[in-house]
Amino acid sequence: MKILEVSNVNKRFGGLQALDDVNLTVEQGHVHAIIGPNGAGKSTLLNCFVGRLMPDTGSVIFDGTSLLGLAPHEINQTGVSRVFQTPEIFEDLSLLDNLMIPALAKRDGAFTLNAWGRVDQDAEIRDQAEHMLEDVGLQDKRHLQSGTMSRGDKRRLELAMCLVQNPKLLLLDEPTAGMSRADTNNTIDLLKKIGERGITKVIIEHDMHVVFSLANRVSVLAQGHVIAEGTPEEMKEDQRVKDAYLGAGHE
Repeated sequence: MKILEVSNVNKRFGGLQALDDVNLTVEQGHVHAIIGPNGAGKSTLLNCFVGRLMPDTGSVIFDGTSLLGLAPHEINQTGVSRVFQTPEIFEDLSLLDNLMIPALAKRDGAFTLNAWGRVDQDAEIRDQAEHMLEDVGLQDKRHLQSGTMSRGDKRRLELAMCLVQNPKLLLLDEPTAGMSRADTNNTIDLLKKIGERGITKVIIEHDMHVVFSLANRVSVLAQGHVIAEGTPEEMKEDQRVKDAYLGAGHE
């Protein structure tokens, strides 16, 4: 079953054609990786999914609903959550507080400053946050200030902040960037565990170890255009992919 359908998406910035007639279909419950050289348009495409950018033309349909024209918080309410290249957490707050904020925002449709005074007293929200910290292995650190954690734990926390919102689709923009191999492998294991929940994932990633460990399907973007798509094994052998990364005529 298709959960995300991207059709004929174009985006230009002045003289730069960042996205050129992009078509993409993501199956429910799958991990769909988007790879390509730097500047290929990968993050631009993700920004079109979450309301940070508006395509010049085309359509983005998620679970039967058009995402174009919706504000980012409205897109989030449809069931889409995003993990950024650099972990987006509240570094001055505890891990538990970091989880309670998105849990409350998801339940109530928004998070306003006047909600802060009551969030800590909300037993339902606290229970959700506690259980999610346990699921991602951070329960013992729940009262620590999140800004003091390692990059791997910050990523784990950000994933938990998305998961506590019960998303249908999780967008991950280079989730292992800057990590050690040990932290990368721990993140792969966590994402596999998330897969058991049936959450669909779209991953932008440069680390092919991550891509080939997780992806059911891979789309290759180059100069804003999808040049190839298939299974990870097919993409390993595709000459167009080799040319995009290494240049035509390589041995």
